[in-house]
Amino acid sequence: MKKLILSTLILFVTTFTLQAQLFPTFKLGAKAGMNFSKLRSEGSTFNSDTKAGYLVGLWGRVGIAGFHIQPEAYFTGKNTSLAEEGEEGKNLDFKAIDVPVLLGTKFGLGPIGARVQAGPLFTFMTNDLKAPDSREFKKSTSAIVGGIGVDISKISADLRYEHGLGNLIKEGPSQKLNIWTLSLGYSFL
Repeated sequence: MKKLILSTLILFVTTFTLQAQLFPTFKLGAKAGMNFSKLRSEGSTFNSDTKAGYLVGLWGRVGIAGFHIQPEAYFTGKNTSLAEEGEEGKNLDFKAIDVPVLLGTKFGLGPIGARVQAGPLFTFMTNDLKAPDSREFKKSTSAIVGGIGVDISKISADLRYEHGLGNLIKEGPSQKLNIWTLSLGYSFL
């Protein structure tokens, strides 16, 4: 009898979970958080320190059959410092609009679930910056993003890593931003 009850319970939970993932879902929300940026220079004498920045913006999520796509748009401040060997660092404060488009899946039951997501991120700089040697930074770049998240009812939390793909500097040695991001979001739809 215990086996029958346990089997029935497992079957019910499995069926409920599969049905919940088969129906289309839509969410829209706001998010805010902090990031930790490090500028990686290849073939250069520059050193970079990791510094904290911020992000604030909107996100949406459309899902069906256990998978979802999550486009976002947020304003971000990415801070780092850059110095030549043996010299004092120059603070760099990148202001940008980031647009990630993430593909992911959610595991869980009902209002509680964990997510895994990855996808491209496109960055559009909103301020003009120059490197310590006066070279100019590009106005746009791209990255690949991957991370995990958790949803508890209307609240979401995300931890992501952003690996810069494009060279930030217009000419010269390759310089790319690598960023850890921690954010909290609220779904109002």
